[in-house]
Amino acid sequence: MPDSKLGRERVLKYLDENNIDLVDLAVMYGMTKQDITSYLKGKLVNNPKAKQLLVKIISDFKIR
Repeated sequence: MPDSKLGRERVLKYLDENNIDLVDLAVMYGMTKQDITSYLKGKLVNNPKAKQLLVKIISDFKIR
C-alpha cells in the first residue's frame, strides 16, 4: 500500500478548512478522539485500520 502521508495531510487540511473537529469526526466514525488523532497525525502509520479509515474519510468527504 502506498505511503499515506499525503492523504493524511489532505484530510487534516480539509478538516481545518471546514472547521470539523476531531471529536466530531471520532463520533461520526464511532471511534475515540485519541484513535482518530493517532491515525491522522501519523502515530500509527503502519496500522491497517488507520489506512482503511483514511481511505473511508477521503471517500466520504470527496477529498481531492
